[in-house]
Amino acid sequence: MNVISTIKEMQKKRKDLFIDGKSVGFVPTMGYLHEGHISLIEQAKQENDVVVVSIFVNPLQFGPNEDFDSYPRDLERDEKVAKEHGADFLFYPSVEEMYPQERTTTLTVMNRVDVLCGASRPGHFDGVATVVMKLLQIVGPDRIYFGLKDAQQVAVVDGLVSDFNVPVEIIPCATVRESDGLAKSSRNVYLSEQERAEAPALFESLKTAESMIEDGERNPEPVLGKVKEILSQQTSGEIDYIEILSYPGLKPVAKLENKIIIAIAVKFNKARLIDNLILTV
Repeated sequence: MNVISTIKEMQKKRKDLFIDGKSVGFVPTMGYLHEGHISLIEQAKQENDVVVVSIFVNPLQFGPNEDFDSYPRDLERDEKVAKEHGADFLFYPSVEEMYPQERTTTLTVMNRVDVLCGASRPGHFDGVATVVMKLLQIVGPDRIYFGLKDAQQVAVVDGLVSDFNVPVEIIPCATVRESDGLAKSSRNVYLSEQERAEAPALFESLKTAESMIEDGERNPEPVLGKVKEILSQQTSGEIDYIEILSYPGLKPVAKLENKIIIAIAVKFNKARLIDNLILTV
């Protein structure tokens, strides 16, 4: 596996791969790789000739009171994990490499961002869209892989790729979970012992909602109420949001039909956990 830290070298490697007729699968990450990232790398390996993994903690998507400086980082470990699971290239640029000067152009996401995480994190998805667009220009992949744990991010990137006619296929991949249902996340390390014991209630609430819909419930309100009841009774965290929306449009729904997302976020002492289920009713 080759580790590349400059944009110029990554673009040259991509040009060489294009000349050789190699397909490229791309897994963008912020590092501290866990089983969720590994599943993306392994799927990309199965579906492409070459796999590029990027590690870049993007400052543009962190708010002033968020955890950019304390976000977990361990490049040596990440190199080992990426190599063991089939990555051919690890793109690891510095902030100075990615943003060497004051930007003259800003990407602003206008839809799909006034709900869920976007509602309380203004500008967050502008930062996501900016770094994803830059990475797509640098890596030039045939396919880009995202975990559906952050389904809003997938919806935003879907809109970005469509709006700008970017020649890449988005591959959404199922959320990878612990044995008790908790979605894998780099931020899980911030949970206290008690909070970690409570955290599986997030997925339990979503599965209860799914069962209600499967049993014929088509009114969102009772479903939302049940999810709130479970989270309130079984966790000490503060509920950030509970929403049911169309997907990927992320619009409010009056009736549970077609493709929808049930999404939740809970703030614990040092970690904010998100989870969701996407259903076709």
